[in-house]
Amino acid sequence: MRFSFILLGGGDSNRFKSNIPKQYHKIVKKTLIDISIDKIRKFKEFEKIILVYNKKHKKYLKTVNLKNIKLIQGGNNRRESTYNALKYLNKNNSLGKVLIHDAARPNFSSTLIKKILNNSKKLKKPINGLVNNAGMRFRKNFLDINRKEIKKVFEVNFFASFSIMQIFSRFLIKNRTKGSIVNIASIVGQIGFDELSAYAATKGALISLTKCLSLELSEYEIRVNSISPGFTKTSFYKNFKRNKKSLYSWTLKKIPLKRWGEPSEIANLITFMLSERSNYINGENINIDGGWLNT
Repeated sequence: MRFSFILLGGGDSNRFKSNIPKQYHKIVKKTLIDISIDKIRKFKEFEKIILVYNKKHKKYLKTVNLKNIKLIQGGNNRRESTYNALKYLNKNNSLGKVLIHDAARPNFSSTLIKKILNNSKKLKKPINGLVNNAGMRFRKNFLDINRKEIKKVFEVNFFASFSIMQIFSRFLIKNRTKGSIVNIASIVGQIGFDELSAYAATKGALISLTKCLSLELSEYEIRVNSISPGFTKTSFYKNFKRNKKSLYSWTLKKIPLKRWGEPSEIANLITFMLSERSNYINGENINIDGGWLNT
């Protein structure tokens, strides 16, 4: 099966204190968009790569390697921009199956997951593993958080995972398939961090849910575990290291290994937890934090 990849590159956010939009800033001689495209090109399944750009940013496109890239002008928001790209694909008979996901909208996510599972069954390529990794970090003083904000954080970090696990588990049980579920929690869900009460509450709830489900679903040979990463070199790492030097130094002092984790190290653990090599591990929350919680 061949796929098309739609890359939305029209945001106005600017973290580099410059007139150049952050996606066109060069990091190690490459723009962030170039770096994203390079990663996409590693997957042979993607037949087409579509870059949706902001009309205001057209002059910056000359800084990007656009070889074999289809350019589509975006709309006023992400929805319109995605629609423009899909309209192009449909016009060129390249649409195929399109699945759009929004973890902040549970009903939307539920429809998506059901489509994916049913499609896997039709293709006779059964899915027996689930990783709940969607999450939003929310930093605000406890006394200033309103109900709307806390509901939004829980919607993404907890309720979306709850709904997806229900759908996935019912699918496995109906098809008498063994399975493994891995929930990505956080060390923040186990210890106190300033201004992270909302985020911590969602991750603590996810860890508790993991332990309960490991008991309820074990009779169906479905294992449920969670992984709690510490500080990891994700997309915010470079800005954090540069703009919050004292806080970054503090984190290194707290970590016995004196470094942040690599995303690949988290991915390796997830792969192991999904595989048959971890068949006897169930109901665990595994910390992968360089030893932070042991100090």
